[in-house]
Amino acid sequence: MFEQHRKEIQWGGRTLILETGQYARQALGAVMVSYGDTSVLNTVTAAKKAKTGIDFFPLTVNYQERTYAAGKIPGGFFKREGRPAEAETLICRLIDRPIRPLFASSFKNETQVVNTVMSHDLENQPDIVALVGTSAALTLSGLPFMGPIGAARVGYIEGEYVLNPTIEQLENSDLDLVVAGTRDAVLMVESQAKELSEDIMLGAVMFGHEQMQVVIDAIIELAEACAKEPIELPEEIDHSKLEAQIAKLAEKDLRAAYAEKVKQVRSGLVNEVKDKVKTELVEEGDDAQASLVSALLKNLEKNIVRGDIIKTKVRIDGRGLSDVRGIAGSVNILPRAHGSALFTRGETQAIVVTTLGTVDDEKFVDALEGTYKEKFMLHYNFPPYSVGEVGRMGGTSRREIGHGKLAWRALQAVLPSHEDFPYTMRVVSEITESNGSSSMASVCGASLSMMDAGVPLTRPVSGIAMGLIKEGDDFAVLSDILGDEDHLGDMDFKVAGTSEGLTSLQMDIKITGITKEIMSIALEQAKGGRTYILDEMDKALSGAREEMSEHAPRIVTIHVKREKIREIIGTGGKVIREICEVTGAKVNIDDDGAVKISSSDGAAIDAAVKWIEGIVAEPEVGKIYEGKVVKCVDFGAFVNFLGSRDGLVHISELAPERVNKVTDVVSEGEMVKVKVLGVDDRGKVRLSIKAITADERKSAE
Repeated sequence: MFEQHRKEIQWGGRTLILETGQYARQALGAVMVSYGDTSVLNTVTAAKKAKTGIDFFPLTVNYQERTYAAGKIPGGFFKREGRPAEAETLICRLIDRPIRPLFASSFKNETQVVNTVMSHDLENQPDIVALVGTSAALTLSGLPFMGPIGAARVGYIEGEYVLNPTIEQLENSDLDLVVAGTRDAVLMVESQAKELSEDIMLGAVMFGHEQMQVVIDAIIELAEACAKEPIELPEEIDHSKLEAQIAKLAEKDLRAAYAEKVKQVRSGLVNEVKDKVKTELVEEGDDAQASLVSALLKNLEKNIVRGDIIKTKVRIDGRGLSDVRGIAGSVNILPRAHGSALFTRGETQAIVVTTLGTVDDEKFVDALEGTYKEKFMLHYNFPPYSVGEVGRMGGTSRREIGHGKLAWRALQAVLPSHEDFPYTMRVVSEITESNGSSSMASVCGASLSMMDAGVPLTRPVSGIAMGLIKEGDDFAVLSDILGDEDHLGDMDFKVAGTSEGLTSLQMDIKITGITKEIMSIALEQAKGGRTYILDEMDKALSGAREEMSEHAPRIVTIHVKREKIREIIGTGGKVIREICEVTGAKVNIDDDGAVKISSSDGAAIDAAVKWIEGIVAEPEVGKIYEGKVVKCVDFGAFVNFLGSRDGLVHISELAPERVNKVTDVVSEGEMVKVKVLGVDDRGKVRLSIKAITADERKSAE
């Protein structure tokens, strides 16, 4: 019989509960974590033996939301959950990033974390619950995990930090920041903000780190009661003799290779050195030896590059620590696109294209919280040719989804309101070259591309990736890192914002944490880099174009009384269909009476607007209108005017002289000028033809 354990604490004004021993008992670690009425089952399993022939840790994180958690049945024909949604993929990455660096470097057993959202109260978001649960499950599992970690969400509402704001509170928050870390240091940050200062952002990170300590304490107390015995790791093998052989064969040539400033040349020389060493030290077919030699070569590379940077303060490509590579930007590079930009920073380049659409192009997102429409989309593509490689091209990778979302977050704060700019916007970043921080190049390129399309951004946004080399107490913060500096360094810290403040932060580290001092230096150094990049972007385009591309749709919004919506739509949609078919414009009506008319043809929009205004307009006594005779009866003629409105011209009002028969003067289908004589209490309109004077008739024509 499995023993059940439960730990309960008060956290952020709500109850956090950790339970183990009742669920998923064959997993190495399984913890059900509940926060409010949001519950996530978190499990950890690992292979019994290490995976051979690899030089990386084979960790997989799967986060899955079950629709029953919110009392819903999935849509679609099959009525069951399918491939992970974008939000699920992003949370997989959110969980993976802070736990991966905390596993023992010698541990190579395939490991899987599975987080299943079992209940969602539509108030407390499950991502923080899953992060806490993953930490607890790993701590109980006996795997060589140097945790536990804690996690927290931080909002900033009316000048105050808010711990774990609810979904409703986040709507009024200037910040949505997730931070994860150990007791002593921060491991991961993910955020979007509304142009906040560096001090406020740093304060939010520190606030979240402080508030997560009670969670770490709770996990430790739970582990003390029921954690499994730690698994035995294989004894560390002394590779000093092999390391010396590798150093003798490769160090001189590697130093020469890393003295090259051009990436392709440098990469080619480094690969030649690696091939030479493997030829000398690895027998054909010996995958284990090949993997070991690769790992030791990587360590030698790291020592050479990192040591030189710490010692000389000069980087691989000859730059100083805070220098940003050369930048070139241009816009309107694609003739048929609504907006386009080419952004190049060193050997990183992005072609970013903006397409404007109508309400019909909005993306419907079916989330546990309910279905909502997304009016702004940013997609990031990273083809293998961007790094000079051959590779398989298929579905969107987790990395592409994550980088696209980071750029999306960076631009959220400067988007115009939908009322001011009623377009659906899709931005696509095609990475054509990559050598460091293509996601930040996407932010810069997207800003230029959207302004080229006429999107009235509040301010341009720039982004920069910061790196860290830390050896003991010595460290160096690097601005605008290269791919090699990311690969061999300790931190990837991406900072995006405008001239007024930050809009996004993302941080990942490969060591056990960084301090407030390092983060503060990185943010201040990033500010100078962002300012420089913004100045260079201004040379290409400093603000949104006043005129949109001739190929982009035009949208005109008019507002009508809500009771008039029915008249515009007509019975069974007859009227609105007729407007669209006759004019060629698209018409969409919101429940609040906002009518959006769109077309790439201005004349079509004008015709539809005139038609709709005619439908909703109220007849004015004494005003002359043009109408169509729709029916003749013995006592007069019914004339359709102002869209769908009818009025009666009595037989006595058809002509100055006596009329014996209505059809002697007018016939059905004839267009006539009529004057409004009055409207009775029931809304019936009295019209006249004879009351129009010669001067009035001439003026109306």
